[in-house]
Amino acid sequence: MPNPPTRLSLDPHARLGRRAGRRFLLEWVGIGCLGIAVILLSSLGHLTASVDNLVYDRFLSLRAQPLLRDIVVLEIDNASIARLGRWPWPRSVHARLLEQLAKAKPAAVIYDVLFTEANPEDAQLARAIARSPTYLPMLLTPPDSAGRRVAVEPVAPLAQAAAGLGHINLEVDSDGIVRSVARFEGDPGSRWPQLMVPVAQAVERGALRLSERPRWQSSGAAATPSNDNGEGEGRFLIPFGPNAQNYAKLSFASVLAGDVPADRLRGRIVLIGVTASGLYDRFATPVSGELGPLPGVYIHANVLDTLLTGRELEPAEPWVLFAVSLWPLAALLAGFLVLSPRRSLLLTVALGVLATAGSAVLLYGARLWMSPMPAVFGLIVVYPIWNWRRLEMTMAYLRKELQRLADEPHLLPETPQRRREFGGDVLEQHMALMAQAAQRVQDMKRFVWDSLDSMPEPILVSDVQGIVLIANHAAKAHFARLGAPLPEGRSMRAVLGGLTLVKTIDSGAATDAENNLLAHAQWPALLDPARREFAALMAQGVEVRDAHACDHLLRYANCTNEQGETTGWIAGLVDVSALHAAERQREDALQLLSHDMRSPQASILALVEIERARSEPVLARGLLERIERYAQRALTLADDFVQLARAESQTYVLEPVSMAELMIDASDEVWPQAHAKRITLQTDADGETAADEGHWICADRSLMTRALVNILNNAVKYSPPDTRITCSLKSLGASGGLAQAAARGAAKRVSCTIRDEGYGISKEQQTSLFERFRRFHETERPEVGGAGLGMAFVKIVVTRHGGDVDVVSAPGEGTAFTISLPALDDAQSDSAVTMRS
Repeated sequence: MPNPPTRLSLDPHARLGRRAGRRFLLEWVGIGCLGIAVILLSSLGHLTASVDNLVYDRFLSLRAQPLLRDIVVLEIDNASIARLGRWPWPRSVHARLLEQLAKAKPAAVIYDVLFTEANPEDAQLARAIARSPTYLPMLLTPPDSAGRRVAVEPVAPLAQAAAGLGHINLEVDSDGIVRSVARFEGDPGSRWPQLMVPVAQAVERGALRLSERPRWQSSGAAATPSNDNGEGEGRFLIPFGPNAQNYAKLSFASVLAGDVPADRLRGRIVLIGVTASGLYDRFATPVSGELGPLPGVYIHANVLDTLLTGRELEPAEPWVLFAVSLWPLAALLAGFLVLSPRRSLLLTVALGVLATAGSAVLLYGARLWMSPMPAVFGLIVVYPIWNWRRLEMTMAYLRKELQRLADEPHLLPETPQRRREFGGDVLEQHMALMAQAAQRVQDMKRFVWDSLDSMPEPILVSDVQGIVLIANHAAKAHFARLGAPLPEGRSMRAVLGGLTLVKTIDSGAATDAENNLLAHAQWPALLDPARREFAALMAQGVEVRDAHACDHLLRYANCTNEQGETTGWIAGLVDVSALHAAERQREDALQLLSHDMRSPQASILALVEIERARSEPVLARGLLERIERYAQRALTLADDFVQLARAESQTYVLEPVSMAELMIDASDEVWPQAHAKRITLQTDADGETAADEGHWICADRSLMTRALVNILNNAVKYSPPDTRITCSLKSLGASGGLAQAAARGAAKRVSCTIRDEGYGISKEQQTSLFERFRRFHETERPEVGGAGLGMAFVKIVVTRHGGDVDVVSAPGEGTAFTISLPALDDAQSDSAVTMRS
């Protein structure tokens, strides 16, 4: 029977018990602290820095950034080296290039080539630099032990002619990849801007006019970041994309030769740098997995593009990353309290995906890099440890309960163990305990089912709403005999609604009459177990009657769980029809003993007292005859009772006997009564003599003779004088004879018919002819005595011998009794058989 559903509780004490709940909370808090420590080390201690970089690089490679068309890269490529000669070229070549560019009127020229050594051609190059806004690079040496750095600037004539100077230092991360650049670098004594910063500042001030002015994110974004106080580096992440090398590009030699139209350079910023493979000015970037190492000039182009468009990526502060990364951990810890392991796994995956997606949204939309790895790493560490502890705690709890169950004495017998009961590792021991517990549960379930099905009375088990869940075999057979549908799935009221209330069970209390009235007024609402107001009455029981007029005792029993809560009801139907019949027989016997048997004895005592009171006895003979008659009547009643009790319960001693001999013996015993009334007794046996045929049967001689005597006595009593009583015997085969013989399929039977010419019996009286204490013609023939036990005796004796009794009668036409018994076969004739009740 299913238990009522339990309400989900967030309190682990309610779910696991107080001690297990305290342990649960302690481990939950401990694992939460572990997750916080992992996130702290990941965000502030850079524990996941390498994974952070991999995720960052992957994000950049998935999204292409729009590039400014105003940036043109002038490559010192392999073709230029082949055309102009080996590197380094004379400064006059660079001068001629700048003069050629000046004719196209670019917005600015950025020369990513170091001119740090003096040369006789410096004056010529300086004049060429001055013709256009040209920005030259400088190199910062690494800091010395005192933290000082030296700036290696271009030679003085070139530096003076340049529109601006800036460093071109590119710092690589620990994995050798360039991801960020500092706006300013230096030492405590001086600061130098990155080469692209003065260009971006000039564009922002309007000193440099581009053909298409970029859209700024915010005022001053190109030059000074919001978090820079004039002393910091102003470092930002470069938003490389898979199109980082897709700027407009021209060959140095082609521009120098004048092969490039001026329109392609006018109003644009021209970056001149080395891309030739032999010079190898290349660096690894986040997109190098697709593009390979990126030339330095293209890195500077991306830096300039970023500054002009305000697309700098700002890394989140470590403490902000730590605080944000705690939220997924908090959500997961809260889920541990209420979710199943499967749903906890789904929650973990969902939180990891959500943290990753949130990081991508911040990177692409808000230009803020907040790595999802501290949060994800915290989830990855916490989830398996938590599930391991929960599994360990669950296994410990299950082992304790299973061991306690195994140590309890089992009510049912068990098969002997063929080997040591528990062995192996802990898991195998748990499995062995679980297998034993499951086997015991199955055995108990089978025992309960077998117990219910073996009960002869109909049993119904319902839930608290009164819906039948279980019906044993007796219940199914009972309702099948009544033609009703199967009880399972139907309400108790619908299943038992066809019963008729007879009465409530008398408990001897003063309220029994009120209960009886209430039960009749509320029937069949009493059958609904959900009506708790009738629970006490139905627990006491009521008497009901089914469609076949059989009486039953209906009683409900409350079904509870271990906590004493009601989980359902058990209804039992006990057939009390036989008990009622026994009660009626007892009442008839008491009536007989109190009246029919006491009355003659009282009369005898009264007559004796009268005779004693006389001084001289008179009419002594008549008085003694009356005393004899009363005493004989009492003796006959006692003898009838004894004979009936023997016929019902005593063991029959069977032997081969001749039905013809039994009939002759019975006729001889009844002959005096028949002779007194001038009634003729005649015996026939299929036209043959009894000695020739015999009509042998296997029977108890005395009881069968008594049965024939009872029939003959009734024939004599209820026949007028000068009539005839005929006794005939027949042998019946399988194909002929009485319908009962054919129904039984007997090979051969012997029938005895006793026919009189008496008063007859009506059809209504024939239905109760073989009942106890039934007498007929009491009003018409009061002189005929009897206790009404003779025909009941006949019915019982013949039935226990495997025979049948038929009666054919009508008022005024006489009565014919036919007894049909199995004929004696060869096996029975060899040895007598003892038949027990």
